[in-house]
Amino acid sequence: MKLIATLLVCLTVLLGGCSEPPRFNSTDLTGSPWGKDFLLTDHHGHPRRLADFKGKAVILFFGYTQCPDVCPTTLLAMREVIDRLGADASRVQVLFVTLDPGRDTPELLAEYVTAFHPSFLGLYGDEKTIAATAQEFKVFYTRQPGSTPDSYSIDHSTASYVFDPEGRLRLFTRYGEASDKVAADLKLLLAGK
Repeated sequence: MKLIATLLVCLTVLLGGCSEPPRFNSTDLTGSPWGKDFLLTDHHGHPRRLADFKGKAVILFFGYTQCPDVCPTTLLAMREVIDRLGADASRVQVLFVTLDPGRDTPELLAEYVTAFHPSFLGLYGDEKTIAATAQEFKVFYTRQPGSTPDSYSIDHSTASYVFDPEGRLRLFTRYGEASDKVAADLKLLLAGK
């Protein structure tokens, strides 16, 4: 009888240490072999890597400043997410990577992203660097001709990528995801989940 009681106590202790993985609203990408890093320049002219934001959750979105719908809608949603986080907002960094380095100058990026929130950063590189970064993050984009050479548009992926404070890719957030759900996911990541 003592043996059974001892086994039950051990089993209870072992099972007590187990916990369910967090239930995210966004798609869990934990352990993905891609989306590891980037080397781009921010709109202040500083070179940036993912490691520069260690200790913060990072939301990474690819777009362009002349985007008529998806990009401004996404950045507005990210502002709502930041507003919902309260004191935790300072532990989150939103990064906007331009897919249009020919038109999106650092000055234009600075004006554009900070219009949504003063903490947002615009990132850029040359065409080759942007293409390599987009490939690393499995981002689709293609230029669609306009009526003049400079009036083209860019079709592109619409999701955002979320990294935990250790710099690991964790979540794929769909375009249009409710800001309260994204904020809840970020709170889990900031709590070390």
